[in-house]
Amino acid sequence: MSFLAGPQGAVVRAVLLLTASNVFMTFAWYAHLKDLSGRPWWIAAFVSWGVALAEYLLQVPANRIGYTALSLGQLKILQEAIALTVFVPFAVLYMKQRLTLDYLWAGLCILGALYFMFRGSASG
Repeated sequence: MSFLAGPQGAVVRAVLLLTASNVFMTFAWYAHLKDLSGRPWWIAAFVSWGVALAEYLLQVPANRIGYTALSLGQLKILQEAIALTVFVPFAVLYMKQRLTLDYLWAGLCILGALYFMFRGSASG
């Protein structure tokens, strides 16, 4: 598993953890709109906090690992790209939202942000 060693390995591990973290985050932020819509808001908040704990247990080590190889700005923009990558299937498949071109345009904007954050040195 040499691809998990060194600076590139840190980025791979960070991406994997951030992806898993974003799955939990997306469910914590939005699934209650579908699954708990008939319940009081405070029940949804407590359930979301429980889900968000799993998100934090993955996100904190992901950011610590990623920060060994990436600048803070790179880490943030990477997280935003992952968040959109996780959110679109969630919105379409789980929440049954219509897939529109707006997701494509948002994705292209994020790709532009990735380009500008990663075009220079890793210490940015």
